[in-house]
Amino acid sequence: MAVERTDDNETGGTGRAGTAAEGPGAEVAGPGLAVPEAPDPKIAAAVAAAEAAGPQNGESVRIDSWIWSVRLVKTRSAGATACRGGHVHVNGERVKPAHSLRVGDEVRVRQEGRERIVIVRRLIRKRVGAPVAAQCYVDNSPPPPPRVAVAPAGIRDRGTGRPTKRDRRELERLRGLAEGGRRTRFAGPGGTGTPGHGEAGRPDRRD
Repeated sequence: MAVERTDDNETGGTGRAGTAAEGPGAEVAGPGLAVPEAPDPKIAAAVAAAEAAGPQNGESVRIDSWIWSVRLVKTRSAGATACRGGHVHVNGERVKPAHSLRVGDEVRVRQEGRERIVIVRRLIRKRVGAPVAAQCYVDNSPPPPPRVAVAPAGIRDRGTGRPTKRDRRELERLRGLAEGGRRTRFAGPGGTGTPGHGEAGRPDRRD
């Protein structure tokens, strides 16, 4: 009987195998954890589209073309203009529009008061959508400055009817504040009209 128990242990019998399955090794080799998670189909489609837009036969990619393709600038001419104006840096150096880009380069683009800092992941030569463009770089840009909400002046709700004289005075006051007192800058000594004229718009009489 002792020989039979030894054979069971060597061949991985049911008694010993059940004990081993409950050990820490089962967490790694378990059927539920061994299967990798399926990738997101949207991300997979974006990656495939980015690879399809890449250069062929080892061709190089210009910096002005790349920043336009990944939607960092609105047009390719705007990208070339930004390069000529010194607003595009690659690895800390100013570059010309024809500069050849490589994977891993750091690209800095300053436009409209904001600086974008990205690391090149894929080289593409065709403009793609925003989800596909996000797969072509690592965005290290600082957050954009908060927008200042400005309430529109002089807008009335629909269905309120014609404004009264009092409403018109309030609207004119609000519009004057919104325009920064533009009307008062051209006022004459009387406060209204053109310089050198009285309240009635007539020239002041000078003795």
